[in-house]
Amino acid sequence: MEEDRKDEEKHGTEHHHIKHEHHHRHDNEGKLITKSIVTLIVALVLILLFNEVQMNAISGMVTTGVSAGGVNQASNSETKTSSGSTSLSQNKDLSDINLEEIKSTAHTIAAVFPLEGLDGDGVMEVMFPIGTPEYGEELGVSFDDPVTALNVLAKMYRGLKAEVEKSNPEAFQRFVNLASNPYGISCEYCCGIGPAGADKKGNSKCGCAHNPGILSLSLYLSAYTDYSDGEILREAMRWKTLWFPKNMIGLGADLAGGDTSSLDNLPGMVGGC
Repeated sequence: MEEDRKDEEKHGTEHHHIKHEHHHRHDNEGKLITKSIVTLIVALVLILLFNEVQMNAISGMVTTGVSAGGVNQASNSETKTSSGSTSLSQNKDLSDINLEEIKSTAHTIAAVFPLEGLDGDGVMEVMFPIGTPEYGEELGVSFDDPVTALNVLAKMYRGLKAEVEKSNPEAFQRFVNLASNPYGISCEYCCGIGPAGADKKGNSKCGCAHNPGILSLSLYLSAYTDYSDGEILREAMRWKTLWFPKNMIGLGADLAGGDTSSLDNLPGMVGGC
């Protein structure tokens, strides 16, 4: 009997150790999973904060320019958006743009924005759009939230392309001519594909968000508005300025020949690549 009792105590002790080890291992696994989840959440929050800081920096620069007299400078040629906000991208006669003379994004900027004689702040006032464009409600986009707009536009390209290619081949070919030539309808500053974002069949040259985003915009305007080629290029350059502030404003300032010191704090890219 004594031996049986000792055997039972021995087995009980072993069983207790096994359960303890099992619980200990389970606790460790739980801690590892928890740490991974926390790490992912922290990374997501940091990304969101980074984009918010970028947009605040841009908004602050534009607001500063307006308070310093930017609206007065554009008062004779303001563009009204559908939301009633004033766009500081001044009007320019775009009816006589010669596409054959455009060989780069810089050429397009010079063709669609009146930048002559402006300093860096003046260039920002002209090139940074604000408010909601007249097509914004239909597409669900606003200049004031370029990150959300980027996500919306990027996701629609494949379906929009198939729809327009089938229902309006003339408009689709017009779009292809704009997007497959070096007019700047591309994500050139994040992925290095150059100023043409599509091939001769209208296929996107890059799978990042910026390229299908700007292609969707240009295709929609080609098929569902009466915008001229010049007006489509102007809208594409506005969005490209919001997504690549430093590169685009830098080109504009160089073309204007003014002081570029105010560009130092501009973010290089807005939105995920």
